Amino acid sequence: SQVYGVALDQVTPEMRRLAKVMNFGIIYGLSAHGMTMQTDIPYEESAAFIQSYLGKYPGIRDYVEKTKQEARDKGYVETLSGRRRYLPEINHSNFQVRQAAERMAINMPVQGTAADVIKIAMVRIHKRMHDEGVTSLMLLQVHDELIFETPPEEMEAMKAMLLELMPAAMELVVPLKVDLKVGPNWGELE
Repeated sequence: SQVYGVALDQVTPEMRRLAKVMNFGIIYGLSAHGMTMQTDIPYEESAAFIQSYLGKYPGIRDYVEKTKQEARDKGYVETLSGRRRYLPEINHSNFQVRQAAERMAINMPVQGTAADVIKIAMVRIHKRMHDEGVTSLMLLQVHDELIFETPPEEMEAMKAMLLELMPAAMELVVPLKVDLKVGPNWGELE
């Protein structure tokens, strides 16, 4: 909505896809040329979007630069829970090798913390399911989503459990939001 300057209800799936590419691309160091190649948006528009975005959210540029510097100084980055990724290439003399390590340095704390959160939630949910003796099954994790098979008589209890345990997996400054969808199979969730 903000990227295209339209009302939220006017955002199309294609607009959402492109905005996602643009938003994540900027965070991970995508240049105007790279954005043009990934989105077919003209170079001038890509460059203007990047400038506008970083002007509107200056904390992002600060985060990126701070994270790269910490990686150079320490040789690693870490998630909020302390899991580390070592980056021996972060000070490499080859620009492309160094730039790839910088992208990893920026990406890992964010994506790694998200992975930590979902895994903590899974362990807690599994324990609670076991303790309560439910017959529901945790079937699959896909990025930040969990798929369950739940009999109708356990549906409300499972919803309540997930709404309690998932947002509490890790205490963050911003609240973790959980959306629940129900359907007869994965392809028909509403």
